[in-house]
Amino acid sequence: MGFTVGAHSARHLRRILRTFLTRWDMAGLTDDAELALTELVANVVQHVPGRHCTLLILRRPDGLRVEVADEHAGCPRPVRPECRGEELDEGGRGLLLVEAVTDRWGTVPLPGGKTVWFECDV
Repeated sequence: MGFTVGAHSARHLRRILRTFLTRWDMAGLTDDAELALTELVANVVQHVPGRHCTLLILRRPDGLRVEVADEHAGCPRPVRPECRGEELDEGGRGLLLVEAVTDRWGTVPLPGGKTVWFECDV
């Protein structure tokens, strides 16, 4: 599904994700997967001109994979707190949350953009 996302889009996308997880009998993954999806969508809203992305939600034999693709070439990296100037800065920690609540995550550079993905195991 392709979307142009805004400040309130994550709420609707979380609902879609929750529906899939419930139907797939993976409701135990909901909280972590919703948090990770919210962070990826927030990155699109903040960093991608035009705020357009494509969302892919995949059922895997051992869990879930979510992919968010966009047309911004820069691949994100988590910003470690020890590398930041201000300890109380709000930005730059989203991917640390994704890393903390998922089993795996990564980026795939694409011509003219990238895909950021995460996986949660049941």
